[in-house]
Amino acid sequence: MEYDFAAGEILLLDKPLDWTSFDVVKKVRNTLRVKKIGHAGTLDPLATGLLILCTGKYTKRIEEIQAQEKEYTGTIRLGETTPSYDRETEVTETRDISHIAEEAIEAAAQGFVGTIEQVPPIYSAVMVDGKRAYDLARKGKSAELKPRTITIKAFDITAVEGAEVHFRVVCTKGTYIRSLAYDLGQALGCGAHLSSLVRTRIGDYRLEAALSIEDIQEIRRKQTEAANGSNP
Repeated sequence: MEYDFAAGEILLLDKPLDWTSFDVVKKVRNTLRVKKIGHAGTLDPLATGLLILCTGKYTKRIEEIQAQEKEYTGTIRLGETTPSYDRETEVTETRDISHIAEEAIEAAAQGFVGTIEQVPPIYSAVMVDGKRAYDLARKGKSAELKPRTITIKAFDITAVEGAEVHFRVVCTKGTYIRSLAYDLGQALGCGAHLSSLVRTRIGDYRLEAALSIEDIQEIRRKQTEAANGSNP
C-alpha cells in the first residue's frame, strides 16, 4: 500500500500500554516527518487499542471521527476503589465481594444501558476553572465536575473470574469507562476500579486493521529507501 502522509492519511494505530495519546502523535510525527497530524479521540495511558491519527487534509475529519460510536473490552476489579478509578493510583478502600453473584453483576450492568448522566473522573482532562481536573487532583485539590449526558448502547458482562469482571461496552462520544467501572462498583455496594481497557472500534474503524508503531517505522524506512534509490 502506498502512503502519502504529507497530503493526508487516516492511520489506525494500536496504542501501546503506558503511552499517552500525545506520545503516539509525537512519535509518528517525528518518524514520518509530517507537521500536520492529530489524533481523533484520546486513550488513557493505561488503555491500549485503537487510536486514529489523521495527517494532512484528513485532519479536517478529526471531529467527525471523534463523534462516532466507540466499542471497548476490558476488566473491572470489584472490591477495590482508587481515586483515579483505574490503576494509576493506589487502592484506598477494599470491601468483601464474596456475597456478590454473577447474576447481580449482570443486572447492575444492564442498569446503565441507555441514556444516562455520568460524572467524569476527577483524574481526567476535563477543564475546571481553566485548569485540567487531573492537575488539580494530583495536587490534592478537589473540583466539582458536572455530569454529562451519554448513551451506553451495550454493557455486556462476558466473564467473571473472582474479582475480575470482563466486559464489552458500546457507547457514545464522551463516555468514561473508568467512571462506568466506578459506578458499577457503587451500584453493587462493593466499590470497583478499571483494571484493563482496550478500544476495539471507532465507528467502522476496527482494531484488527491497526498498525503498530514498529509498522509505521518500517513503512517510513521503505519510503526512504525507495526515494534514495530513485535519486541519480
